[in-house]
Amino acid sequence: MAKERAKRLDRDGQHRTIFERNKKKIYATETVCGICGKPVDMSLRYPNPWAKCIDHIIPIDRGGHPSDMENLQLAHWQCNRQKSNKILGEQPQEKKQVISNRQLPQSMDWKNYRAK
Repeated sequence: MAKERAKRLDRDGQHRTIFERNKKKIYATETVCGICGKPVDMSLRYPNPWAKCIDHIIPIDRGGHPSDMENLQLAHWQCNRQKSNKILGEQPQEKKQVISNRQLPQSMDWKNYRAK
């Protein structure tokens, strides 16, 4: 059974033409990667890891708009792949620490205790 690729609204859906238009605007006006802050060499092409690409600041699968200019930025292909579907600046959720009886603070130093 073949694995079906998820439909991307910026590639396959109603937002495709708007996304393509905004992508051209970004390529014409921006020169710095929005993720790492380093310059992007516009002459490089995929599969070069430093090639230009468009990054969704808030990923589509996390509620980001697929074609809005405010949600698009220039990025290196490599930076965009490493970012994946994360939101930069987002703090990872802290796990609640479970305290077992073995990890409870000791009320007395039993190693140096001497019974009277």
